[in-house]
Amino acid sequence: MKKHSKRFNAIVKSSKLDTEYSYSDAIRLVKKTATAKFDESFEVAIRLGVDPRKADQLVRGTVSLPHGTGKSVRVLVVAKSPKDQEALAAGAEYAGFQEYIEKLQSGWADIDVIIATPDVMGEVGKLGRILGPRGLMPNPKSGTVTFDVAKAVNEVKAGKIEYRVDKAGNVHAAVGKCSFSEEKLAENIQSFFQSIMRAKPQTSKGKYVRGVAFSSTMGLGVRVSEQSLTVHETH
Repeated sequence: MKKHSKRFNAIVKSSKLDTEYSYSDAIRLVKKTATAKFDESFEVAIRLGVDPRKADQLVRGTVSLPHGTGKSVRVLVVAKSPKDQEALAAGAEYAGFQEYIEKLQSGWADIDVIIATPDVMGEVGKLGRILGPRGLMPNPKSGTVTFDVAKAVNEVKAGKIEYRVDKAGNVHAAVGKCSFSEEKLAENIQSFFQSIMRAKPQTSKGKYVRGVAFSSTMGLGVRVSEQSLTVHETH
């Protein structure tokens, strides 16, 4: 059986795990219990009433968080000249074509996001088995397959995140750092939540949002009242 640290056990003691907290109280509690020695990410998990096995119920999309993620994002743009130079000028860490196709084939993984121009997707697509499992495959729906590489780089750097429902029907995302103010976290969470609501499939029947929880990287999951989120959304 896994042994928890004194820090973790102290958090458990001070928290009511079976309680459903209001939106603002949950933010406060996660920030209070984020006591690791580094700036933990603030994470949101939403359980949805969809069947991800059905193509018409696959919930996925992107959202630009108003205050960013607080995380430095390393971007690779796979593109031929002069688009590679445009990408570097916009702030991409890496840009180029053949050399990066070869690096990715060899297992290079020092990146968080890959953007590609449409004319190179024939070659990038061959790397599906490598990039797919790591969530790095560029996709037109997420804005990462485009000739406007400068705009795409700027959006990713400014806090644009991609989400996708998993096999169990959950959508999960880091929406900031626990060092963010309550107000900034609230605005980021609302942007994420509203995007999930807009992505509701027309074929989804019954209750769409089945549960919401906030947590920090090393902390506990705090159950959140869905009603407090939707009430806040209408203000």
